Amino acid sequence: MRRKQGQGASRYKTACAAGGYARGIMWIGTLFALSAGLMWGLVFIAPTLLADYPAALLSFARYLAFGLIALPLAWLDRARLAQFTRADWREALRLSLVGNLLYYLCLAAAIQRAGGPLPTMIIGTLPVVIAITSNLRDAARDGRLPWGRLAPSLALIAAGIGCVNQAELAALRADPQADLGRYAVGALLAVGAVACWTWYPLRNADWLRAHADRSPRTWATAQGVATLLPAALGFAAFWAWNALQGGGFDMPFGPTPGRFIGLMLAIGLFASWLGTLCWNEASQRLPTSLVGQLIVFETLSALAYAYALRQEWPGPLTIAGVALLIAGVMWALRVRPEPLAAEAHAA
Repeated sequence: MRRKQGQGASRYKTACAAGGYARGIMWIGTLFALSAGLMWGLVFIAPTLLADYPAALLSFARYLAFGLIALPLAWLDRARLAQFTRADWREALRLSLVGNLLYYLCLAAAIQRAGGPLPTMIIGTLPVVIAITSNLRDAARDGRLPWGRLAPSLALIAAGIGCVNQAELAALRADPQADLGRYAVGALLAVGAVACWTWYPLRNADWLRAHADRSPRTWATAQGVATLLPAALGFAAFWAWNALQGGGFDMPFGPTPGRFIGLMLAIGLFASWLGTLCWNEASQRLPTSLVGQLIVFETLSALAYAYALRQEWPGPLTIAGVALLIAGVMWALRVRPEPLAAEAHAA
């Protein structure tokens, strides 16, 4: 098995060096990214369904559930986890703190202050932000996606995000009870979430590319294990802080314990572990600048779930925005990375 993994990594590196990504690998990677997006869209639901719960508690509880789910998986995968060095575990911890705890803290707080659609649209800028950042940062490793061929995809995605955002802002302006200050704070928190999740996939891809013989499943499990202790400490610290404040919140499970526990376990399993696994699989098959654009699937899923909760259909402008987002992703799949040497020769 290990020899086959090594052969697969060798073939992958050879393809990267040649600047070519097989079409089949590209589509498999895209399907993994789609699966991750469908599951990650679930995380936008919890802050709405648990509006009475503090964002910090939601973040700590979600990743406490993720860590607990990862423990039996880690036992089953203990032989591979034993191969990880101390540096690997430090990287898993850093990724967990920024890409998990801090990201979801910012996102949950943003949704509770600005509602679901506005933070979803700000998070929806991630495909553009990551694609540009990665194309500047990782060209030597992945090959550069030519800006001229990448521009139409980025423009379509940006136009789609703009259409949906315009529709939501129009709805906000029509609401006489809208608290613009609260919405502004929510927007800033969503920008913080974008910063966290621009850093996370780039660093995560760095590790996966440097360890192409390692299992993406094992790496997802390792991040869950690394998240467990800080999430447990954060949960305990919030509980202690709540007690010092006079116990204003009903700890440990809040006013609707059944819904809270069920949602945290579901998100911990599907969005945190399985979603991370699918994203790792995609990250090993696709250039980072392209896989970054495929985060658009999370935005589309989150929008679909938000409108399902509202029990209403999106308006024409929103539908047009979604169509533009999909068109941008499909265009991106046609672009192939070029080695820097070839690009310089062509110039």
